Amino acid sequence: MTEDGNERQEFNEDEIKYRERKRLLFFGLPWTFTKYTITPSTITINTGFFRTEENDCYLYKVQDVKLTATFAERMFGLGTIVCYTGDVTHAELCITHIKHAKEIKNYLLKASEAARLRRRTLNTLDIGAAADLPDDLED
Repeated sequence: MTEDGNERQEFNEDEIKYRERKRLLFFGLPWTFTKYTITPSTITINTGFFRTEENDCYLYKVQDVKLTATFAERMFGLGTIVCYTGDVTHAELCITHIKHAKEIKNYLLKASEAARLRRRTLNTLDIGAAADLPDDLED
């Protein structure tokens, strides 16, 4: 409890919220070497068996999230999440063929907004409006 009587919710960046494996489309079996880990601050994708690769993306960089599910994915309870990010290495981060896709997508939307508020960052897009400005307003 804080001094004003309100309870403070502790924030643990390392607490794993979701851990999923990429699954084969056939029966949704987890026989691949791709693992997805989602914490309140990052999305981590580990791939490979002989040559492993780890890719991290901070949640505050996630700008939009899309859920898609093909007919075959829906048959086996799977889905694919595409995260549109401001990350340099992966502008589109795909979390492919996972279970609980809708729940994870909803979490990512809320957690990315919370991460932006914690860091006090703002997503802005350059829509090319500078080309329409008169010369005396530029610079």
